[in-house]
Amino acid sequence: MPDAIVAEGLVKKYGAVTALDGMDLTVPEGTVFGLLGPNGAGKTTTVRILTTLLKPDAGHATVTGLDVVRDAPRLRAHIGASGQYAAVDDHLTGAENLEMVGRLYHLGVKRSRQRARELLERFDLTDAADRPVQGYSGGMRRRLDLAGALVASPPVLFLDEPTTGLDPRARAGLWDVIAGLVAAGTTVLLTTQYMEEADQLADRIAVVDHGRVIALGTADELKDQVGGDRIELSVTNAANLESAARTLAPLALGDMQIDAAALRVTIPVAGGAAALTQALGHLAAERITVRDAGLRRPTLDDVFLSLTGHQADEKTKESVR
Repeated sequence: MPDAIVAEGLVKKYGAVTALDGMDLTVPEGTVFGLLGPNGAGKTTTVRILTTLLKPDAGHATVTGLDVVRDAPRLRAHIGASGQYAAVDDHLTGAENLEMVGRLYHLGVKRSRQRARELLERFDLTDAADRPVQGYSGGMRRRLDLAGALVASPPVLFLDEPTTGLDPRARAGLWDVIAGLVAAGTTVLLTTQYMEEADQLADRIAVVDHGRVIALGTADELKDQVGGDRIELSVTNAANLESAARTLAPLALGDMQIDAAALRVTIPVAGGAAALTQALGHLAAERITVRDAGLRRPTLDDVFLSLTGHQADEKTKESVR
């Protein structure tokens, strides 16, 4: 499968702050590639370089075979982009917004109007087509913004945290739209802080921290790096929490996670259900009261915490994204 996006050794600095520190990416055509990381990790800077809005200080990149610096004017006709905030004009109607984008792409009046109506239907916005956008809900605005990125039918689409600020229902609806685009052959590079979003959409995921890729693979491959199953249990009081952690320490295959506020302990184990049965037996023998217990697979949150030592939705002090 040919590669739609290739980036090698991208470096970008803002004064003393290094936003990208040797970013490498390869995205095959017709797939979703997820960039997962916290604010300040370099996700948005990467997108800005790949969409020709920024020039890298070092390294190079191509999108659809076109160099992002040397071929920037030609490349812009082959890509679409939707940022963290909907780039729509509140005073225009939904149809007028999309027609304006079509005119900017030099599609002509007739084709721009036709394309606007096609996309309004595709994104379930036909009933609101002739209403000013200032009356749209957050989910409607995000769908309209994504429709705008598709007016020129680009083969590659960049989505920079597209579901930020949306409620779960609107987020799930946008996931369906993205999945449909990829099924039709569009290549998507998606940046996100939402673990579930990366798990749901991405064929491959690059975990990014401090401007470089620190892990790469499918969601399952990344989870396998962390290890096997987790026993997660909660107890009734702080004394029981300390006793439970001490009692279960011999079963742990790695570091236990103790959440004192939630009275919860998480233990990496081998053996699945048998390990859970053994753990509960040890706790019962010590007369430790368990409020709730279960077995689960690692999540992408576990992956990020294991790799970086902090949660993926932690905010950094730098404004550089």
